Amino acid sequence: MNTSGTSPATGPSRYEIRLAGTLDPRWATWLDDMDVTPDADGSTLIHGVVADQAALHGLLARIRDIGLPLTSVTRIPSDTRLDDPTGD
Repeated sequence: MNTSGTSPATGPSRYEIRLAGTLDPRWATWLDDMDVTPDADGSTLIHGVVADQAALHGLLARIRDIGLPLTSVTRIPSDTRLDDPTGD
């Protein structure tokens, strides 16, 4: 049951997953070809499109197995509305 007032993601969605600690970009293949970007602050950002909730859970299980602490998981809303450059 969804009580947050937003609809759950049922199809492909873009996610950003942040880990505490540095993960080498070579892990991208093992992480379903997600982009793996180490940040200067010592954290790692994993981002890309995930097929569905089952794929997200599988991806999170793989990240758990790596052993780095998970600090955030953010679904990036798809912005299908383009802003009108004329302001109308």
